[in-house]
Amino acid sequence: MTPRSLDPFDVPLAELDKPYRPPFRCAAATDTGRVRQINEDNYLLAPEIGVFAVADGMGGHAAGDVASATTIECLASIGTAVSPGDLFSRTQDRILRANMAIQELARDRGHIIGTTVAVLLAFENDFACVWLGDSRIYRIRGGAIAQLSRDHTEVQRLLDEGTLTPEEAKAYPRRNVVTRAVGVQAEPELGMTHGAMEVGDVFLICSDGLTGHAEPAQILAELDGADPQAACDALIALALADGGTDNVTVVVVRYEPEPDAVDPPVLADT
Repeated sequence: MTPRSLDPFDVPLAELDKPYRPPFRCAAATDTGRVRQINEDNYLLAPEIGVFAVADGMGGHAAGDVASATTIECLASIGTAVSPGDLFSRTQDRILRANMAIQELARDRGHIIGTTVAVLLAFENDFACVWLGDSRIYRIRGGAIAQLSRDHTEVQRLLDEGTLTPEEAKAYPRRNVVTRAVGVQAEPELGMTHGAMEVGDVFLICSDGLTGHAEPAQILAELDGADPQAACDALIALALADGGTDNVTVVVVRYEPEPDAVDPPVLADT
């Protein structure tokens, strides 16, 4: 993609006076749940740079929340990218920085510390999903819900191998064992998918505190056509009503570009 020119002779003067509005309506909500004492989830809403994320810390002893907060802080420093590829490269870099910082903390504390992360990236009408662990990204389009991420878990591997059926997976005793996470491997292997956004697309990023209590059809019922904040609040309530056995965090992003929206000026930073 060609960055938008900053030359005023290339842009109608009236257009220069229009404020830039990111083409998203977005909201988030988080809750400790009914069992846990500490909320180890963190999230990021940064529509101005096209970055949205959820991180679900693990490790206990207040370390999981530090791991997830470290990852979100690194992602918040991505800055303004000049292309989809640039945005993806910056995201990889920030996750690697978080990975090193968490591993250093783990060495100091003498035990493994980690966090899942699920990130939605948006540049113009392109999107990418990047993740580690079992926090998920869904898209609602045309009244249907699709899971865009794929869990990095032991149970997902067994499902892929055909060792377990979906029904058996629900009762599998190690179904919460994560096989990839920030802070656990020296060089984390990111999951990634990408595509083009359509007007009206809704994306949900969530921790497993939601998906452990809600089926996709239930999630769709709360999201389809709803205001983003109302949808977030309803999804939290859904998880809590079913027991709220884990921290639960949700981010909802609706793609709603204005017909005459002004693209953001390209002032790259690092």
